[in-house]
Amino acid sequence: MPDGEDMGTPDGMTEAGFRSLYRELRRTAPGGGSPRGALATLTPERTLAALGEVRSGRTVSLAAPVNTREGPDNAEPAEHRLTAPAGGTPDPDGLQFARDRIAMNIHGDVDSHIDALCHVIYEGTLHGGVPAADVLSPDGASALSIDLARDGIVGRGVLLDIPRLHGVPWLEPGSHVSAEDLAAAEAAQGLRVGRGDILLVRVGHRRRRRELGAWDAAGARAGLHPTALRFLSERQVAVLGSDGNNDTAPSAARSVAYPVHVLAIHAMGLHLLDYLQFEELAPLCEREGRWSFACVIAPLRLPAATGSPVNPLAIL
Repeated sequence: MPDGEDMGTPDGMTEAGFRSLYRELRRTAPGGGSPRGALATLTPERTLAALGEVRSGRTVSLAAPVNTREGPDNAEPAEHRLTAPAGGTPDPDGLQFARDRIAMNIHGDVDSHIDALCHVIYEGTLHGGVPAADVLSPDGASALSIDLARDGIVGRGVLLDIPRLHGVPWLEPGSHVSAEDLAAAEAAQGLRVGRGDILLVRVGHRRRRRELGAWDAAGARAGLHPTALRFLSERQVAVLGSDGNNDTAPSAARSVAYPVHVLAIHAMGLHLLDYLQFEELAPLCEREGRWSFACVIAPLRLPAATGSPVNPLAIL
């Protein structure tokens, strides 16, 4: 056991166990201390190689539609309204332009988004030990913002379908995805996750929500167990995404509410993609017998933001 610490039970981690894992993952961070975090593993050569994954030219969105309805997992939904024409009624004469406005919280439990490296403040610091007080202000973040990904993230996407591995349509809320699950899914799907990959982990959150209805996902959801981050560290992945929040709820760590966010973003420098949707991609991968593809992630140009709405694309 790293640092000689007791990690706790398989499902629950002690505070000492979490801190030991945090130190371990910080030492082995994929980006090796780069200001860009784990994105440093996604070199131009790997981006070029990822384009070789394209065979049919089929494109698939990995984002869910922006949700404008209040629900148990969406207390503050996005707002979208038509601002012109006035009253929403077109004038039969002359020229007009239809215009609209949207406002939304970037980080929530419904809409697809990407987390920047300044999103997680742990013990007063950001990724790399940067004091949060030196970076964050009401005007935004002066460093480690989503601007690090302003040129887009283009690489090999790999989808690991955990419900498929277990023969179920989705994982029930509270279920943990382990490092062993990731390795078993990899083997069952006939591929290997490698350095610079964009790793996408399906837990079936979107399908469960569609078929059973929304629930309080902040209190109960499937996600990765903190120790599963060792798999990502060993494989040196560039980005982690899921159709859930990546973190399990209730938390598997007694002292930290969002341990995967802390370990991935703060310790490892991984940009996280939360609440994607894979219900179109997974069947297509199944039919084509391949689970890797070119993946394009293009955040909005928000220079001081802690994240961005996002519509990643898989290109097969």
